[in-house]
Amino acid sequence: MEPMKPMEPMKPMKGMEPMKPMEPVSDKGWWPDGLGAPSSSGSQNGMRYAFFGKARRLVIETEGTVKVYDSGEHRINGVSQQDGGSRSLAFSSDDGPVRVEDLHEAK
Repeated sequence: MEPMKPMEPMKPMKGMEPMKPMEPVSDKGWWPDGLGAPSSSGSQNGMRYAFFGKARRLVIETEGTVKVYDSGEHRINGVSQQDGGSRSLAFSSDDGPVRVEDLHEAK
């Protein structure tokens, strides 16, 4: 049996390249232009929503399709899915629950 050979010394590490600067954060959301920043937003099971209180608009995206609703006097602050199979949404507001079916699509 041969005796162990000495280990080769470690080589110096290569210097790291400088980090690339981060991309600027965009104010552009997935909702239509002109609505500003949402008062509340969220997502659940492949659907997402954003509520714009000043504009009185609720925007919902489902599978890439965006719809804008007139929220009237409702101030929406949360969402729940009524039935997992039907993909129907209900929103909570200061005045109680709001169903999407009860809102009018904005023009």
